[in-house]
Amino acid sequence: MIHEQGEECSRMLLPEEVEISLYDTGGLEGLISHLPDDEVFASSYLLFRALADPFRLKILALLAIQPLCVCVIRSVLEISDSRLSYHLSILKKAGLIAGEQSGTWIIYRLTEKGEQVRGMRAGVG
Repeated sequence: MIHEQGEECSRMLLPEEVEISLYDTGGLEGLISHLPDDEVFASSYLLFRALADPFRLKILALLAIQPLCVCVIRSVLEISDSRLSYHLSILKKAGLIAGEQSGTWIIYRLTEKGEQVRGMRAGVG
C-alpha cells in the first residue's frame, strides 16, 4: 500500500486504532473504494456553492412561500437584474429552482430537490 507521499503504509507508524480499522477496511484500496464517484462530489459542490450565499438563500426562502417572477424577487432583494440573473443561474444549475415561461414572464419555483433542501435547512425560511 502506498501513502500519498510515496511511503508504504506498512512502514509508517500509525496509531493502533487507525491501523486496525484501516486493515479491516481493506487498506488504502478498500478505503478508496468506499468513496463516492467524482460525479457525487461535483453535484455536492454545486449544491453547497448554491447554498453559500445569503441572496440565494433568500431567493429559496421566497420561492418556498410561492412561485415568483423576477420583478418581485428583484424588488424584495433590491438587487440589479444582472446580479439576480447570476444568482438564479447558480440555483438553476444546482437543480434547486426551475423557471417556466408564462406569456412574457418566467415564473420561478422550487424543484423537488429545492423542496428537499428547504426541508433540511434549519432556521432559514
